[in-house]
Amino acid sequence: MDGKTARGSRTGTQAAAHLLAAVTGTGHTVTQLRVPTKTNEVTGFTRVLAPFDLTGATVAADALRTRRDHARHLAEDKNAHHLLLVKGKQPRLHAALRSLPRSQVRARRYDRERGYGRRETRSTRVLTVTDLHLDFPHVVQAARILRHRTGVRTGVRTGKVTRQTVYVITDLTAQQASPQKAAHLARSQWTIENRLHFVRDTTFAEDASKIRTGHGPENMAPCATSPSTPSVGPGTAASRPALARSPTRPTPAPRPTQAALNSNNLWPRQL
Repeated sequence: MDGKTARGSRTGTQAAAHLLAAVTGTGHTVTQLRVPTKTNEVTGFTRVLAPFDLTGATVAADALRTRRDHARHLAEDKNAHHLLLVKGKQPRLHAALRSLPRSQVRARRYDRERGYGRRETRSTRVLTVTDLHLDFPHVVQAARILRHRTGVRTGVRTGKVTRQTVYVITDLTAQQASPQKAAHLARSQWTIENRLHFVRDTTFAEDASKIRTGHGPENMAPCATSPSTPSVGPGTAASRPALARSPTRPTPAPRPTQAALNSNNLWPRQL
């Protein structure tokens, strides 16, 4: 699950439309909800998942949806699992995850890949935290994912190196989610970015669009230069029948001679 604001949809009286979507692991968008104005994605979490039977499924979401009521709703109401990211916006939980004894972790996973102008190495360490009394409902395992990214260009290292640490919590046991699966589920958040948000931004250019909802021709104000009520009378164009357009260009009539003009009194008189 993830949300996105369509920046091009903002008007003078309405805020930009914010869309909350749920996408499967194969990249299929199964539902999407416009978050009502003056609310946020937190209130739309349960509404998006309400129509679906999630028994045995795993819902992955970013740190904005890492909430205790969401974890309880998935585990107790939907009989589903969760894998949620934790960032510094939850300082107590984030500090507790940072203080876990990572040096004693035996379950590890290393992944390396190259693309998008960088070389990336991810190290995943997973620890069972059932007896460590983390202040979060139904949590069983906690993972730390360390990402090293090195910029490359045409096979040459550019020297730009970035490092990022991501913490993940889940109610999946070690038998249900190995370090490899936990890393895969945590990275599945990019599915929405690649299959949904990237397509909207790049292919359809929604952020650059100036089309507004409800601004169709039937809702547009009349043009100031056109009459509000067209006049219809015997001498107006609206009352005359439409002329059929000839498929070929007609041959122009020959110009009248000077003698014909003088005989018909069509030549302007001299003053």
